[in-house]
Amino acid sequence: MKTSTDELLVFATVIDAGSITAAAEKLQQTVSGVSRALSRLEKQLGVALILRTTRRLQLTEEGELFLERARAILAALEDAEEAVTRHRERPSGRLRVDAATPFMLHCVVPHVAAFASAYPEIQLELTNNERIVDLLEQRVDIAIRIGALQDSTLHARALGTSRLRIVASPAYLAAHGTPRTLAALREHRLLGFTAPAHLNRWPLRADGAHGPQAASPGATEPPGFTIQPALSASSGETIRQLALAASGIACLSDFLTVGDREAGRLVTVLDSALIEERQPVHAVYYRNAALAARVQCFLAFITGRLQLDP
Repeated sequence: MKTSTDELLVFATVIDAGSITAAAEKLQQTVSGVSRALSRLEKQLGVALILRTTRRLQLTEEGELFLERARAILAALEDAEEAVTRHRERPSGRLRVDAATPFMLHCVVPHVAAFASAYPEIQLELTNNERIVDLLEQRVDIAIRIGALQDSTLHARALGTSRLRIVASPAYLAAHGTPRTLAALREHRLLGFTAPAHLNRWPLRADGAHGPQAASPGATEPPGFTIQPALSASSGETIRQLALAASGIACLSDFLTVGDREAGRLVTVLDSALIEERQPVHAVYYRNAALAARVQCFLAFITGRLQLDP
């Protein structure tokens, strides 16, 4: 298509205004600019649209036909722009959110009803993955990830941090005793992850000293205590349930256990040997994609309700 919408607008405005000068004023353009646009349009079409006289402008037969179609095109374009504006101002459509099962169950699901009430025209699709998913491949709009980010092609919004703690059920400790040292901890049933391996490095001081522990010179791993799990699972929620069922001692994030600790279902152990380690929590999405209104709404909504540390 050779004709631009700007040229259509110039043509229609000239007719509506009654003169090229009046049209130029209305469009906030120069008279010569409007005249050139009109001449360019006629040249592209190969016909005269307007008969120019010293007193007035008169449409040719072709001009009348073209004006009718031009007005229809401009009206349709205006309707389309208004529809997009309304869509942006009133978010709607499908929103796919992915997170690890524990975070989804404990941090997202409790707020879904309130989000649906605030944004009834957004249809949420929630998926659980213990692994890092490809957003494009899985058609995910937002992925919530816990821990260090690896993919530099993604844009990330920090949601907060969550501290790791060593926990067990009162029933387990009553049956097996409460470990006071790392040596004693080794004798207990420890609950760990099948993968990745770094999740089985618990933030505990190897020497039992107080205060922050620095890595020793030449160390290739951060300070901590690597466990040999008596029982492993792929999901933090499974490990939480095992801990609640008195199956052993676990290292879990605050967002997963805060309710259990407040209710007394789980208690912390080895607090004096604990290294303060916080897991960063991010919402990630593609850097080169403009955020749709529904994505912006969800991030603003969920960030204000998550009980995470700064």
